[in-house]
Amino acid sequence: MSLKRVLIICYYWPPCGGGGVQRWLKFAKFLPEFGWDPLIFTPENPEYPVIDHSLEKDIHPDLKILKLPIWEPYRLYNKFTGRKKNERPDAAFTTENKKSALKEKVSNWIRSNLFIPDARKFWIKPSVRFLTNYLKSNPVDVLVTTGPPHSMHLIGYYLTKKVKIKWVADFRDPWTNIDFYAELLLTSWADKKHHKLEKLVLQNADHLIAVGNNMKDEFIETGAKNVSVITNGFDPSDIKLEKPLIDKKFSLNHIGVFMKNRNPEMLWNVLSELVHENSTFANDLEIKLIGNIDFFVIESLKEYGLESFLIKIPYIPHNEIIKYQHQAQVLLLLINNTNNAKGMLTGKFYEYLAAKRPILAIGPVDGDAAFILNETKAGIISGFEDTIQLKKNILYYYNLYRENKLRINPVNLYQFSRKELTLKLSKILDQLTPNK
Repeated sequence: MSLKRVLIICYYWPPCGGGGVQRWLKFAKFLPEFGWDPLIFTPENPEYPVIDHSLEKDIHPDLKILKLPIWEPYRLYNKFTGRKKNERPDAAFTTENKKSALKEKVSNWIRSNLFIPDARKFWIKPSVRFLTNYLKSNPVDVLVTTGPPHSMHLIGYYLTKKVKIKWVADFRDPWTNIDFYAELLLTSWADKKHHKLEKLVLQNADHLIAVGNNMKDEFIETGAKNVSVITNGFDPSDIKLEKPLIDKKFSLNHIGVFMKNRNPEMLWNVLSELVHENSTFANDLEIKLIGNIDFFVIESLKEYGLESFLIKIPYIPHNEIIKYQHQAQVLLLLINNTNNAKGMLTGKFYEYLAAKRPILAIGPVDGDAAFILNETKAGIISGFEDTIQLKKNILYYYNLYRENKLRINPVNLYQFSRKELTLKLSKILDQLTPNK
């Protein structure tokens, strides 16, 4: 029986690193097991924030990948902000030093108001033209677009005006409700434009996929009809490690981009109190931050006298990140204190679950992350302002650490395996093509 074909339009693809690339890399890996042959369409010369060749192991040699050149304005951006010519763009609006903050603010305004929906907008028309011609002689059964960047969804929208095809729009993050939307310094015109384009996608795609229940509810409120939830997850084949040596110190490990709006001053304050109250705690404590870290986060740690406890590790390949997740005494899950906090589910969260190390979370106690933590028994959470509960949670884990009993036995993790999630995706694709 021949496989049905699905065209997947994505910006992030290996050798790009980071969490955004892994979702569709893993879907493409497992889709053939469920009757679907993936065809990837991605830029030929993109400006990726980070490079990680370790992810290329999941690309099957027979996977068909179409590439088309893209023009992006990042070299102009680098010139304006004083960055090096070939310095990679920062997709998360982190700032590495205070001196660049003013220029970053101006460039942020330009980037936000002149490049709508994002800096990849110049790839929309060439991609629609290229794919329209390609599909005439190479038909597919379903089209999938994944964003951000949301320019990918606009390619999907305009392509469906040229070619009769079912379209699935996958949102790894929200559009206008994303955590840093308020920081984009948008004019009223630009804000209206973003909302108009978002509504265009939400109301015209044949099916929408959200990564959490809160996001699904938001989409339905804007008029979307067919919305499913497929979370991010973990691939057990990535986690086949020899029994790891757990950190000797009471390590609090945070893995991934650490933006200014994720800076948990309440946590630093509580840790500072514990350090001054308990010399044994001070001797045991270790704060390990792995990935790109905003300048203001480091400054905040200094202000609370925690710099001596900090181990800062730059971005490292995914296969090495797994090791740090498994070595941690405690994994830090910090949810941005923003309007969409209830629905925030970072990609690394699921690999945290798979690491089976205790998770210490700060965020809405009635949000999606809290629900999963409670369901899987993988960690504990305190609210954004609940200093008392946060201190209790830290001491609870610390006392178990001192007794050499700091371990968890999470349940119901199978539902977050990449293969199980791909099965859910295949059922959606099958429903859109019942006679094929």
